[in-house]
Amino acid sequence: MAEAFFNELSNAARAGSAGTNPSKVVDPKAVEVMKEVGIDISGAKPKSLTLEMLREADKVIIMGCSIGGTCPGAIVEAENWDIEDPAGKSIEKYREVRDYIMEKVKELIKRLGHGKGGKIKW
Repeated sequence: MAEAFFNELSNAARAGSAGTNPSKVVDPKAVEVMKEVGIDISGAKPKSLTLEMLREADKVIIMGCSIGGTCPGAIVEAENWDIEDPAGKSIEKYREVRDYIMEKVKELIKRLGHGKGGKIKW
């Protein structure tokens, strides 16, 4: 969701998303809630995080190291948004997480100065 929001809202940079233990497919509920805001992520493919990706990135955002698993923050400087994983939860939880991610992405784009036309709205 964060990658899709960033790439939709940014005019000067692109985001890529990867995980330390990615699913085989994008969660159907994530696809559904993103379609509700006009973004289609149905063609997205989960990717495994690599050291090369970390080295090439200008900014690394971690979605939730405190939840468990491997954290790339020990390898590179990163910002941890500590976002709850909605997997297995209600569609309402997916919407809540989507909206939180959208706000975090808007804040990041504003800090980076990459917003389209100076306005971001949904």
